[in-house]
Amino acid sequence: MKNIAVIGAGTMGNGIAHTFAQSGFAVNLIDISQDALDRALATIDKNLSRMVKKEKISETDKATTLGNLTTLTSLKDGVSNADLVVEAATENVELKLKIFQQLDQLAPANAVLATNTSSISITKIGAATKRPDKVIGMHFMNPVPIMKLVEIIRGYATGDIVCEQIMDLSRALRKVPVEVNDYPGFVANRILMPMINEAIITLNEGVAGVEEIDTVMKLGMAHPMGPLQLADFIGLDVCLSILEVLHDGLGNPKYAPAPLLVNMVMAGKKGVKTGEGFYSWTHGTKELIVAPNFRKDKEVATTT
Repeated sequence: MKNIAVIGAGTMGNGIAHTFAQSGFAVNLIDISQDALDRALATIDKNLSRMVKKEKISETDKATTLGNLTTLTSLKDGVSNADLVVEAATENVELKLKIFQQLDQLAPANAVLATNTSSISITKIGAATKRPDKVIGMHFMNPVPIMKLVEIIRGYATGDIVCEQIMDLSRALRKVPVEVNDYPGFVANRILMPMINEAIITLNEGVAGVEEIDTVMKLGMAHPMGPLQLADFIGLDVCLSILEVLHDGLGNPKYAPAPLLVNMVMAGKKGVKTGEGFYSWTHGTKELIVAPNFRKDKEVATTT
């Protein structure tokens, strides 16, 4: 596999494109919005510059990586010579099914079609195509260039050879692939999302504040960041979508999304992407300020 097409220029899409390009693959980054593509390239350039400054790569490495990237707004042109397509669009089942139906018609017959979905059934996505044996999940973690794990999800019809190819490809990216089976939430989110949900319920019940909950989990459980901060990074809308998939797919009330989470998403407070979630976010700073709705006093509360 030499030619990679990545669909979606958001946080995950540009991270996936960056990672493949830095590993020497020719990458077509595709999005319907030219503005989104321009922002993605600016983000990749910024992240590469940070790596140069830290002496992790050279200026030549940066230039080569950027040279491996091509942006397109045409899906047909973007996937026409792809060996692998990685879909990283919004976590919406109807949208993903529509994209895979198009990919099945537009991508070469031997191309593998992968999805970065964090919870939606690979079997269901594969069934929307005439090549379910070549459909597989590649669930990268955010931020993609840094995080080592790739959850490789086999659908009911995913072929053994395809799975082996994608496992080997992930290792070529210097990632650690872990093969899992196709159940709602897979492994990562089936375990993570109930924890985040419970943290939100704990906050809503007044057991402790935002910083207190996150501090307990960071210092007591050795988590790099607390569950509420992590939820802001993931996107509260994404957390809600995953919990809904878990709740619908597994039928267990323990996966029911916290009412506070539902209300925050309805109010447009989705975390980093909107500038406010459980914390208020200012682009370009690492300072986290507890969002006004969760402030107990007039002092500015910060965590590092």
